[in-house]
Amino acid sequence: MFKNRLVNIMLIVLVGMTLVGVMALVLYTQFFEAADPDAEPTIDEVIELSIETEEITTNLLSNHVIRSQFVIQTDNRHARSELEKRNFQVENIIIRELSDMRESDFQGSDGIRNLEEQIRYEINQIMQDGHVVEVYMSTRVVQ
Repeated sequence: MFKNRLVNIMLIVLVGMTLVGVMALVLYTQFFEAADPDAEPTIDEVIELSIETEEITTNLLSNHVIRSQFVIQTDNRHARSELEKRNFQVENIIIRELSDMRESDFQGSDGIRNLEEQIRYEINQIMQDGHVVEVYMSTRVVQ
């Protein structure tokens, strides 16, 4: 290329270093991209951080019986593990909340939403490693 051998070696080294730098930058932006903390979790993450209660049957204040089941989503793996250990306390909270309700409280989505929020609040009061993000009522049968 050039008649001076030293210039040729210097150009080859500079081009090589530039290519390595560009490749390192591309790899860094692809693999070490910071996750957006405000982004919604994927469904796989939601399932991984959730537990499902057993079916709970209890009396309502209006002398009706309800069978219900809940899915409780936590914010991290430690909170999920703690929630699994506190299963008996969670079921107790759910039974207490349901026993204070009437059949008419389940007639609309507002009543169910209020129940889910109250259960979430009560469970967060006993949690130490993280907190409950969402409570979903997955089964509800009032008789």
